[in-house]
Amino acid sequence: MDKQPLVSVIIPTHNSARYIERCLEALLASSYSPYEVVVVDDASTDDTAELTGRYDVIRVQLPKQSGPSAARNHAASKTKGDILFFVDSDVQIYRNTIARVVADFKKDTDIAAVFGSYDDNPSERNFVSQYKNLFHHFIHQQSSSEAKTFWAACGAVRREVFEKMGGFDHSRFSKPSIEDIEMGVRMKRLGYRILFDKDLQVKHLKKWQFGLLLRVEILHRAIPWSKLILQSSGLNNDLNLKKSHRMSAFLVVLTVLFLLISVFSSSFLYWIPLFLIAILILNYRLYWFFFRRRGIKFTFMAFPMHLFYYFYSSIAFALCWCMNKLSLKKELQ
Repeated sequence: MDKQPLVSVIIPTHNSARYIERCLEALLASSYSPYEVVVVDDASTDDTAELTGRYDVIRVQLPKQSGPSAARNHAASKTKGDILFFVDSDVQIYRNTIARVVADFKKDTDIAAVFGSYDDNPSERNFVSQYKNLFHHFIHQQSSSEAKTFWAACGAVRREVFEKMGGFDHSRFSKPSIEDIEMGVRMKRLGYRILFDKDLQVKHLKKWQFGLLLRVEILHRAIPWSKLILQSSGLNNDLNLKKSHRMSAFLVVLTVLFLLISVFSSSFLYWIPLFLIAILILNYRLYWFFFRRRGIKFTFMAFPMHLFYYFYSSIAFALCWCMNKLSLKKELQ
């Protein structure tokens, strides 16, 4: 029998007392062997350290809060595994999750990294948590297996590749953001292959509220992702950057503009239903997915949330584009 590779499971955590026990219990119940679990505490101020101490895991304590990028990099330097498997502290894996990660690497020795997605049954039952999780699940499940990005909530990298790349860019991302996406972009630029395994799914434990969702999505996702797109080779036709998504975003912006203009000329109101119908057609697979999973009421509630997502993403991109153009203009002067 072939010797199984050692897997180092790395969990960055900051004030995760609400989730960390379920995360660790699921990991320690894994059917795979051998593996080690490393929890790096990013200067938590709650009971995270005390709760983690009850489990047979390697514990690393950072003296000051440095963000998940620095935490993951620091923990990686303390591990011995051939495969570095990153798991968020609000994620619950299944018994066969680690075994599936190893199987993916063994099946295709050419891949440098593999990642999965949230499942379609999140732990929290409130609407915002359900919407956020199901939206994430759908978008990932519709994307290509030959990925152009990476996801560190449930993603693994070969150690030699991780070390050659210098890990996550902790100087650029000192807070939770798109550090995993940026690392995926770098990996692809260097010619490495990244696999998205649609069957590699984990349960999300996080409870989302609207205010928290809005703050995270705009400040830590939409704006830095827009900057990354502008600084790299441009838009790629993957995840939520497909042509249908860009067209939907354009139609949402038109809807808002026509609604504002209708104050002066009511004839512009007649265009708005047409724009909304077009958005429904462009995104019918998503809405059908919502309907099959959670019913008609949930789907009706999800529609304005989805429109709002397109709106703030478009505004964030437009602002970043303008700032980028102004910056380039100053450099040329």
